[in-house]
Amino acid sequence: MDAESCGELIRKLRKEAGLTQRELADRLCVTDKAVSKWERGMGCPDISMLGALTREFRVDIESLLSGALPQRPKERGNMKRVCFAICPSCGNLFTASAPAQVCCCGRKLDFPAPTPADQAHLPHMEQMEDELCFTFDHSMTKEHHLNFVALITFDRMIFVRLYPEQDPLVRMPYVRTGTLVYGCTQHGLMSADIRKL
Repeated sequence: MDAESCGELIRKLRKEAGLTQRELADRLCVTDKAVSKWERGMGCPDISMLGALTREFRVDIESLLSGALPQRPKERGNMKRVCFAICPSCGNLFTASAPAQVCCCGRKLDFPAPTPADQAHLPHMEQMEDELCFTFDHSMTKEHHLNFVALITFDRMIFVRLYPEQDPLVRMPYVRTGTLVYGCTQHGLMSADIRKL
């Protein structure tokens, strides 16, 4: 850990939050001299302070210790790049328009690319007036079920959450082209081009 870089980041984050050294010190239950010492690179926060600092500034510990916030280029893509992450502990589902750093239940989550669906996981698609009806031949038990289905086009995503013991049937507004992405609790993320269904 570089004390100067860490101190510069603390100063930058404090100013972004509109706090004085004393106000930050009061929130952290330390003296303003301690905050000044950190910001001048004359010392680092005690390990017991790292949790409070990360919560106060909404940054992760790695960034705080390295003294730098990772920068990504601005996302100018379309919805076709949307990605999904599912927490293996609680089943919480995250979406992002580009890969991101997400944590849940104390774990960093990956945004894996969906694999093309095999024959056993392909849905049946039927057009009914102004809707598409997708039916899956998939078990829906607590141990093995589909947990979501999303229809993605270049400018939007239509998302349906599924639960155990529910029928594996989803109705969505009609679109001519798009990608269906869905998650299976045992086989992960899968995708299918609706033009080929």
